[in-house]
Amino acid sequence: MRRFMIGLLAVATLATAGSAQRTGQPLSGPKPGLIRVRIVTSEGPIILALDARHAPQTSANFLAYVDDGRFDGTDFYRASRQKSAPKLGFIQAGIRTDARRILPPFPLETTAMTGIKHLDATISMARGMTPASAGGNFFITIGPAPAMDARPGYPGYAAFGHVVAGMDVVKRILAKPTGGGMDAFKDQMILKRVALVSARRLDGVAKPTGLPRAWLIKTRPDRVR
Repeated sequence: MRRFMIGLLAVATLATAGSAQRTGQPLSGPKPGLIRVRIVTSEGPIILALDARHAPQTSANFLAYVDDGRFDGTDFYRASRQKSAPKLGFIQAGIRTDARRILPPFPLETTAMTGIKHLDATISMARGMTPASAGGNFFITIGPAPAMDARPGYPGYAAFGHVVAGMDVVKRILAKPTGGGMDAFKDQMILKRVALVSARRLDGVAKPTGLPRAWLIKTRPDRVR
């Protein structure tokens, strides 16, 4: 009887784990220093763990976008695949250049400062040419990307967490057909929209910035007189 009960418990545990993986839910609760965020996409959910202990400013910036709803209704718009290994690379998402959603810039927290390297399933901030230009766009790596880490003479990118569930979704997005784009984006723009439906924190209390949410303001054309 004892062996039978142990067998039932094992089956129940495996069923729970399988269900969690299918729904994109993490198997464990919150951990000190980590803040989980659930991103719902048109391809399925992705759950992130932000390392607020080691990358406090970058995590705070990302959470500000989350808590304000600034990511809601945007897209995963870029899939950058390695030519020699097309199942590896990164996907990129966020507000693009939508000035209605952007928040003030913040200092770059380099990998040398945080110790968070660009390994497989890392989330990091996209940015322009200047180090402090990161804001409302981010990327997730599939496979390690050490070239994005800081090194002498090169600040790199600000990694600030990792995916804890939903890497199957991330890989599906990476495999989407791409084309268009210019310069570094050439042939990397996802051709069929992958929506970022919503982003919500799973740990702690939301702290909206209180800044205007101009993208929600509906405008109507002038009436013809």
